[in-house]
Amino acid sequence: MQGGSDMSMTQGSMSQGPMMQGLAPSPGAVATDFFALLKPRVMSLVVFTGFAGLALAPGHLHPVIAAVALLCIAIGAGASGAINMWFDADIDAIMNRTRQRPIPSGRVTAGEALAFGTVLAIGSVAMMGLFVNWAAAALLALTIGFYIFVYTMWLKRRTPQNIVIGGAAGAFPPMIGWAAVTGDIGLLPVLLFAIVFMWTPPHFWALALYRSGEYEKAGVPMLPVVAGDVATRRQIVIYSALLWPLTMAPTLLGLAGWVYGFGALVLGGLFMALAIRVWRVRAEKPAMQLFAYSILYLFLLFALLLVEHALGFGPAGSV
Repeated sequence: MQGGSDMSMTQGSMSQGPMMQGLAPSPGAVATDFFALLKPRVMSLVVFTGFAGLALAPGHLHPVIAAVALLCIAIGAGASGAINMWFDADIDAIMNRTRQRPIPSGRVTAGEALAFGTVLAIGSVAMMGLFVNWAAAALLALTIGFYIFVYTMWLKRRTPQNIVIGGAAGAFPPMIGWAAVTGDIGLLPVLLFAIVFMWTPPHFWALALYRSGEYEKAGVPMLPVVAGDVATRRQIVIYSALLWPLTMAPTLLGLAGWVYGFGALVLGGLFMALAIRVWRVRAEKPAMQLFAYSILYLFLLFALLLVEHALGFGPAGSV
């Protein structure tokens, strides 16, 4: 698959990134505008997967410290979202899906968003290190830095592999949660990282199929724009086929029980069926169905691990 060099990028606004011209100072942003900068819907899934890593880890963490760890993960994720919105304000102003975000709509200035995100990023890492442990803090710092510098500033505007490589940022939270308890990393959180990492491309490419016209207009080299509709649908099937057995690995390796294993088998089968339908039916509806289901899928997958662990049906958390 070729990189972003094969794509004729929109000139001017795309090369300026955060230095978006013509944004008037905000007349007085309210708390809800700054909350929107945190991308709360994305944050909620990040916090949930981080909680899974924390709950499944061997050992004990005081409930207050555990709450602080989850708060730091949430703040760090929100900080990444705010700085992402600062850098991508020019893109957001073009796309219908994002033009009502706080910066392009003029409710928050780019400078305010950058300052807000920077303070939260530094604060979340410092709080994690001082109140939890520095191993979790280092992983949180790596996650924030990866999302901002590797995905947002480097990959997103240059290559259709942006989601594949950049997806690592969203896969770190289970490892952060685990490290908050143990101070290190085990095999189970690495598998959870791999599951989220492999889940990310079909999840976002399903959305990109539906929004390909907007990405093309904004000059973002998403896979449907660069490689085309057919290649994107093929890649969705391939990644879905790789994801399915990967989700079974915790059970096969003795790190989870068969309650989770059976659930992963069924949920993965439905995911695969929807991916095949995206390949066979060249319309927007199947892609949006897969996108919507993929969010529920990841939530249920991690919820199964938590329920199984809480009920003592499996050995999760032992390694």
